[in-house]
Amino acid sequence: MPFDPASLTYDVNGLIPAIAQDHATGEVLMMAWMNAASLARTLGSGQVTYWSRSRGAFWAKGETSGHVQRLVEMRVDCDRDCLLLLVDQTGPACHTNRRSCFYTAVRAGDEVEIAQPIA
Repeated sequence: MPFDPASLTYDVNGLIPAIAQDHATGEVLMMAWMNAASLARTLGSGQVTYWSRSRGAFWAKGETSGHVQRLVEMRVDCDRDCLLLLVDQTGPACHTNRRSCFYTAVRAGDEVEIAQPIA
């Protein structure tokens, strides 16, 4: 059955959350938003393209930093309201220069930094 992006459940702003995960290690790298057009660009080119809410524009991951995400596989959750992008990540995924945006943990009530920026 062909994939139909219109079958997804987008929020009132036409957006759907997309979680990027390293396809080889399973590490969760980041979460960002996509709309139908950024999803079409991603599927067409293989380079993950998000929708930047703050800029109101497309954001091809790595277009300025070189830290590109190449789509290996896209998965749709059971409610069709969230995407899981299995990616091949070049360099850090986080704008703080860390491998993952999830570099802070809450342990025993304390917030702990668990990953340093990549040198």
